[in-house]
Amino acid sequence: LRMLQVKLIVTGDDFGYCPRRNQGIVDCFLAGAISNVSLLVNGSAAADAAKLARRHNIPIGLHANLSEGSPVCEVLKSNSSLLNQDGFFHGKMGFRTALSKGLLNMSEVKQELKAQVELFHELTGHLPPHMDGHQHVHVLPEVRHVFAEVLEEYGIQYTRVPIEPGLHNCDWIPPSLMDFYLGVEEDSFNTVDVFTKHGIRWPDIYIGLSTMGRNMSVSSIRSAIDSAILGLTAKAPHSRTVTIELMVHPGYPSVPPVGGCGEGPDDFSQSWERLHELQTLIKPELQSHYKSRNIQLCSFKDL
Repeated sequence: LRMLQVKLIVTGDDFGYCPRRNQGIVDCFLAGAISNVSLLVNGSAAADAAKLARRHNIPIGLHANLSEGSPVCEVLKSNSSLLNQDGFFHGKMGFRTALSKGLLNMSEVKQELKAQVELFHELTGHLPPHMDGHQHVHVLPEVRHVFAEVLEEYGIQYTRVPIEPGLHNCDWIPPSLMDFYLGVEEDSFNTVDVFTKHGIRWPDIYIGLSTMGRNMSVSSIRSAIDSAILGLTAKAPHSRTVTIELMVHPGYPSVPPVGGCGEGPDDFSQSWERLHELQTLIKPELQSHYKSRNIQLCSFKDL
């Protein structure tokens, strides 16, 4: 591993979700613990997040959201297939159910994704260098095609494909969550060809499911990175540079009713797990591990 140069993008997801999330993400960035953020443009503190990114020069991309809160496209805010009876998005699992029943109109999905790119541009003054999906909706059947078209139309080069090496060996993940993760993995495998065909790129390695929330520790991040690099170099022994994205969710816990994307903050956002991620990521022993492994933190524009 000595000769190998590793470029690590540590992405703080859900920027814009609430002021306390924003503050935690900024603190992490200023501590050198994350190198990139992903903005929820329908988050209640999105405008504030965009200002903070500009002030601190934080590399920022778009966290496309079709599952939590309200759409940003005016036309879709009433009577659209993307909404439930209460007038909000269907939710993480509800979206998947509606999709599998053929209830979602893909032209509305496209309309909303484009509206989110436009709003991102309005808030930040530039197009997103990378765009991924909140709760991994971007790799779902049908959605993946529309998502790829939108990226190609706007010339957005990078995305995230959540296939995590070693996921199957993580016996600490509870079965119900593992079922969800394995679904995300299968959807991701089926997405690779679609994204490739549209000229979209993503890092060599993705990590983040096995290290989320309470499962995050210096050693869980370290071993996920080390074993992923070993696995990759075994397959391609001649590579000199390896790129990795580590997905993280640091923040200070949300205090309702402030936060969320229209419906208030969810349980994960109010829990201690956000703060736990923040405290883990800024530990000096993690930073020194990066140095010892020749791991350089960067953002998508540095690839």
